[in-house]
Amino acid sequence: MRLVLAAALAALAMPAFAQDAADPAKGRTLFQRQCASCHQVASTRNGGGPHLQGVVGRPAASVEGFNYSPALKASGITWSVEELNEFLANPQGKVRGTRQPIRVTNEADRRDIVAYLAAPGT
Repeated sequence: MRLVLAAALAALAMPAFAQDAADPAKGRTLFQRQCASCHQVASTRNGGGPHLQGVVGRPAASVEGFNYSPALKASGITWSVEELNEFLANPQGKVRGTRQPIRVTNEADRRDIVAYLAAPGT
């Protein structure tokens, strides 16, 4: 009986572990679908939004030649995995007055997109 209970608990725990791992490859696909109409990663060209190449570790509103909102300029944020996750979850909640209109409400999708942005070479 204990063996059956232990096996059942282990089986229930496995999907939770699998969900915790971010997938940068999936994040790349999600980024292309949800973000690439405004943001570039492969180049340093700005579009409707600033390029996001090397965004992790960069101070917010620091890409040369992009017209940022006063709110983002004054935010004092340095983009980390955590900061990007919070911002993408609710841009207006994180930086009231930002011009970022898109929210990524699905936690797993957001985690994958941020993992893609944080991956070396992006």
